[in-house]
Amino acid sequence: MSENETARGKWHPETLAIRTGIHRSPEKEHSEALFLTSSFVFDSAEEAAARFAGTSPGNIYARFTNPTVRALEERLAALEGAEDCVATASGMAACLTTFMGCLQAGDHIVASRSIFGSTVQLLQNILSRFGLETSFVALDDLEAWRRAVRPNTRLLYLETPSNPLTEVGDIAALAALARDQSAILVVDNCFCTPVLQQPLALGADLVIHSNTKYLDGQGRTLGGAICGRKELLSGPRNFVRTAGPSLSPFNAWVQLKGLETLALRMERHSHNALALAQWLEQRPEVARVYYPGLSSHPQQALAARQQRLPGGILSFDLRDGQAAAWALMDAVEIFSRTANLGDAKSTITHPASTTHARVSVEARVAAGIGDGLLRLSVGLEHVDDLRADLQRGLEAAAAARPEPSV
Repeated sequence: MSENETARGKWHPETLAIRTGIHRSPEKEHSEALFLTSSFVFDSAEEAAARFAGTSPGNIYARFTNPTVRALEERLAALEGAEDCVATASGMAACLTTFMGCLQAGDHIVASRSIFGSTVQLLQNILSRFGLETSFVALDDLEAWRRAVRPNTRLLYLETPSNPLTEVGDIAALAALARDQSAILVVDNCFCTPVLQQPLALGADLVIHSNTKYLDGQGRTLGGAICGRKELLSGPRNFVRTAGPSLSPFNAWVQLKGLETLALRMERHSHNALALAQWLEQRPEVARVYYPGLSSHPQQALAARQQRLPGGILSFDLRDGQAAAWALMDAVEIFSRTANLGDAKSTITHPASTTHARVSVEARVAAGIGDGLLRLSVGLEHVDDLRADLQRGLEAAAAARPEPSV
């Protein structure tokens, strides 16, 4: 039994996020060591040959073996309940590595249409040039997933909750569909993190992370990761080794420190987001709020089964469209106007003109992303200050409403 398997059997996630993946050097440092080196030396020609042949364990070259990066991989694997983890340079690098490492020309992908805009671009405009075809379906329509499956379908892909409307996909049901097709189910767990949701325990085959978001937690670094069974990760690991979308040791070290406070942060993010979502639902300027913790969310019960807490992301539609949305964004003082999420600092973005701007208008409409939609990544500030900031923004949005024609 591996160290991670032993730890998972006796420790809670809060402890796993702090105590797994520690390999102390002879100096006996308490904090995880940072190995800033591009290569590693060998004691003999025989040892070098054995390392490159894979018959002897040990480090070779930092593009694919580094102790700091491996520490992060072990910690994330422990948190996700996975056998192994492959770290990458960014969340999108994790997506690319998964597709390139697990698929080949002629394979078919079924993906939720409610995914990150850059992922849509990767599937539609880049991977399609190499013989990989993707069908997009509604995340919450299981029959649509079944109808989209073909004999050559090899991978099902979703984010849950989705970006930016927080739709929730039934991981267990989609895992059963994938098994029937001998396909693999890949779940982007960025919004929840392993503290709030563990897709592998629900039947998923691989879990993707953008470490840039909640895992770092303070907007400092880029990073990504793929967690799952060791045999499934052999292709992605070989892709990283050969193509080089590698996570830097420094970024891995920063993300290791971020994981230590992940559980505490996710609880506060969820607490603040729920309070704001409940308040926004009562506002006359707001047409609809999208948040899995609300009774008005159509999949609240499913979210409650899959997630420990609803998370820190919410979106809402303003009744007066883009003019109101932009007026609100321009008026806030605390919320940072940026497309990043998962930060200790609260952020706000207008998906139609930022994260999903490269998606066609038709696809945005099909995904429910209108011109009046705003997405909040609710941070760790005091919730009363955040509410007052949004109040200021809503007043500005109301003032931007065009006068009715006479």
